[in-house]
Amino acid sequence: MGVLTKKPKTLDVKLSDPNKSTYSGGDKVAGRVVVEVEEAVRISAVKLFGIGCAKVDYNKGKLRCREEIEYLKYEEILHLDHQPTDADGSITLRPGNKYEFMFGFELPQAGCLVSSYVGKFGSVQYYVKAVIEKSGQSYAECKRYFEVEEPIDVNTQDLMAPVAGANQKKVTCMFIPDGSVSVAAHIGRKGYSEGEDICIDAQFENTCSRIIIPKAAIIAKHIYLANGRTKVFHEKLISVRGNHIISGMRDVWQGRVLRVPKLKPTILGCDIIHVDYSLRISVSIPGSEKLILELPLVIGTIPYNGMNSRTNSMSSQDGSATSSTCVSLPSSPPSYSEIPRDNHMDSSVIPLLDDYDEDDSPIFMHVSEYQLPPPPPYSEQN
Repeated sequence: MGVLTKKPKTLDVKLSDPNKSTYSGGDKVAGRVVVEVEEAVRISAVKLFGIGCAKVDYNKGKLRCREEIEYLKYEEILHLDHQPTDADGSITLRPGNKYEFMFGFELPQAGCLVSSYVGKFGSVQYYVKAVIEKSGQSYAECKRYFEVEEPIDVNTQDLMAPVAGANQKKVTCMFIPDGSVSVAAHIGRKGYSEGEDICIDAQFENTCSRIIIPKAAIIAKHIYLANGRTKVFHEKLISVRGNHIISGMRDVWQGRVLRVPKLKPTILGCDIIHVDYSLRISVSIPGSEKLILELPLVIGTIPYNGMNSRTNSMSSQDGSATSSTCVSLPSSPPSYSEIPRDNHMDSSVIPLLDDYDEDDSPIFMHVSEYQLPPPPPYSEQN
């Protein structure tokens, strides 16, 4: 046989179930390695590797920060059925034939893996690699990546618990006190999954001399750890904007909806990569830093299984419990600022840097010079 000059015509890893989008702990990864050659070649082995690891890699000044954790390491030598081998165990592959080497292995049990993830400064990736060896040396190889998604059930007691919070900011103008801005908010539970609605109950109060704008957004916080250093990156994933609130007024959100988009689940159990989510309720105050309230979220893979619809899941878990923890709502007719006028939702995925909005211009006013007329009286018609 002459000296080999060509790589295989075909070298591919095919998984048994091409429609299976994700795997989890304890699942079997099975398939075949397909090989075709253009000229006869004697190979010493076909090896199959199952590999999974988390990697962090970023620069901090002149320092290169790198870290790696292994979650899957599997190795197997593959054989052909009914294929004669030479005395030394080698196999001769000939053109015109398609050779299929079958493989299968089980992933470590649930709790031993971390969900797949690809981020700005790190990743968690799993793949199958096939290596053809010739004379004990690597001759050709290929990879097939697959997704791992460790289950997170949002129906657990901890994730079904309501989440509430409040915050207040005192505002000054040229070092002179200028009132304050406050927010109190409540959501029905901590855990949500893709497609579910987060129903937000919130109350905003403005006693400063400026027009303020409330907003809510789902924020992803990516944390990377390497060489004893930490790198943090934020993303605003989807948001909803409220109405302008003038001086001396308040606004109430009753079940303002923010739908969870397609997201990777919260990354749990990894020592070098964390992905946390939160509902960030912010109030833009012209000429001052924003008032921010963050409520923790966990994005799961097993959705809420209550009897009611997902859109009503927050308010229908327990009527009495919800009403006792929600912010107090006015019983009188709503003010003009409480009449919703804009439910615009921005679903673009953008880095959360300064998060400056063009309409957050410095608008000031004096209550004594501008008053809203009273709301029209309510009447009943028979």
